Amino acid sequence: MTEQKVRWGILATGGIAAAFTADLVDLPDAEVVAVASRTEESAKAFAERFGIPRAYGSWDALAQDEDIDVVYVATPHSAHRAAAGLCLEAGRNVLCEKAFTLNAREAEELVALARERGSFLMEAMWMYCNPLIRRLADLVRDGSIGEVRNVQADFGLAGPFPPTHRLRDPQQGGGSLLDLGVYPVSFAHLLLGEPSDVAARAVISDEGVDLQTGALLSWDSGALASVHCSVIGGTATTASVTGSLGRIDIPYGFFHTDRFVLHRDGRDPEEFVAGPADGPRGSLKHEAREVMRALRAGETESPLVPLDGTLAVMRTLDTIRERIGVRYPSETGEPELTPVA
Repeated sequence: MTEQKVRWGILATGGIAAAFTADLVDLPDAEVVAVASRTEESAKAFAERFGIPRAYGSWDALAQDEDIDVVYVATPHSAHRAAAGLCLEAGRNVLCEKAFTLNAREAEELVALARERGSFLMEAMWMYCNPLIRRLADLVRDGSIGEVRNVQADFGLAGPFPPTHRLRDPQQGGGSLLDLGVYPVSFAHLLLGEPSDVAARAVISDEGVDLQTGALLSWDSGALASVHCSVIGGTATTASVTGSLGRIDIPYGFFHTDRFVLHRDGRDPEEFVAGPADGPRGSLKHEAREVMRALRAGETESPLVPLDGTLAVMRTLDTIRERIGVRYPSETGEPELTPVA
């Protein structure tokens, strides 16, 4: 795999699958060789759209295709455990969309399976692969703003989404938290790690999913993070991190930013802007490149999106759901969600 193209399989044919595949076909060292959907008709239409040679009407057929180096799982997150697990069981490497799974238990099962099989597994947290976010994290880690005191991040869509929409369907893991809140929570984790305590409140729909959620995360260091997500109001979708010596502000679309501003005491603000080599805003190519780099290096997980970090985020999301009282139908009969603290 060090010299030839990395051969990708695409599992699911929705909007995010189309966006990722469109970026993949532009990469000279990537080749999309197969796609699968629950129906052969959908798979064939997707294959024709992107010039993909093989189309399967079942997930299992894709998982059993030994000419695939890595599968990109783009189903709704309620199906991630089943889809990614099927591929890992068949010996495929996997890049799985976020939220990684419905809950930490499912995430732990996937991680254990990948480690048992020696297969590559990564959450498709493209924010962590963004060059500007990586630069920001380096600045914070190097003490450019001193000791981190506070993180703020939000992601909200105006909607309105009807009760039949995926974002309001409990069977599909609907609600704002897993679909949108995963970004603010992951941003806080990137800078501070797993919180020691979580408080949260939400507006719950008649279907039983969260329409709007706010959470306050805290750490033993004294740092706090305020995170918010919504599917009933379009928010600023910005983020900031404040330290003892300064602050970094990220404008609209913080999770795929192409710029941020560093404010340090006694100095003029300093703007950091993505360079031409970083590609257009919204590109998913960075995470694809990281997967292919890791595969060529023989790595089973990415240092940019480590599996232990993904598990920590899932535990925090579980705790927020426990605080707001959201439980999905597939979790009925399981032990109560266990908070972090």
